[in-house]
Amino acid sequence: MFNQQVTFLYTRDLEGSVQFYSEFLELQLTLDQGSCKIFQVSPNAFLGICACNEQRPSNPEGIIVTLVTSDVDGWYEKLKSKGVRFDAPPSENTKFNIYHCFLRDPDGYQIEIQQFRDPAWPKPLVGVNS
Repeated sequence: MFNQQVTFLYTRDLEGSVQFYSEFLELQLTLDQGSCKIFQVSPNAFLGICACNEQRPSNPEGIIVTLVTSDVDGWYEKLKSKGVRFDAPPSENTKFNIYHCFLRDPDGYQIEIQQFRDPAWPKPLVGVNS
């Protein structure tokens, strides 16, 4: 097993994306590398938001960043009150036994806020917030 996980996304508007992930999604900025900002999503998972360039363009096609929580409705209401637009209100997906909703970040990356309802899904480690 690995110790930590980082997903990197590339943005055309670093300042706007940093505002979105820090102010709207309330992620903690863990490491500021100038053109790349790394946010903590959970104790051992991180999201890097980096300024795109010719070698690393912004390409949101086919990417979904899923944030797992036990309070999908709470996050939906909180983000909606901040002016975030959603594709639709939270709904149940019986095929995968999840409850979720989708929104997009400033570059068009799809963000899913999801609760696994399958009892086989591992629970967070003790002391880790949902």
